[in-house]
Amino acid sequence: MDTSFNLDPVIRKIPDFPKKGILFYDITSILMDPKAFGYCVSQMVSRYRSAGLDAIAAIEARGFLFGAPLALELGLPLQLVRKQGKLPGQTVSLTYELEYGSDTVEMHQQDLRRGQRVLIVDDLIATGGTVRATADLIERAGSSVHEVFSVIGLPFLGYVARLAPVPVHTLLTYDSE
Repeated sequence: MDTSFNLDPVIRKIPDFPKKGILFYDITSILMDPKAFGYCVSQMVSRYRSAGLDAIAAIEARGFLFGAPLALELGLPLQLVRKQGKLPGQTVSLTYELEYGSDTVEMHQQDLRRGQRVLIVDDLIATGGTVRATADLIERAGSSVHEVFSVIGLPFLGYVARLAPVPVHTLLTYDSE
């Protein structure tokens, strides 16, 4: 796969969504373009094939779309990170603060194993709040976060500082709104 593929023209940019003044980067257009989606998956596989990972933790919902093919290709379990109340059975949860309130993420308790090296996958990292909560859940279970992967990163919103010292890798970054 071409390592110089330009994702930017494929990504749909929607102004004033979900509210006025926000520019929304919509990755669903990547899913509509098999070449762009294939590029994303091949870049992940190439980067993580020899990373010594034990599991992939994918964040609801679009993170599932990138984490699932990676987990399948690498032969690793896929741990789902969901909003509160979406997983059956025993879960572990963590509530975190947002700009306008709070939210809670959960994982199945039996999916978390002590000593695992876990890759967190999401589609887009903005402030990093959900990813930070996911990393904290994984670390509280006695595992370590190898890295965070996201197709798009918005570092001007501060995720690098919030996630430190966990490394973050993105295929594309936008440095301002």
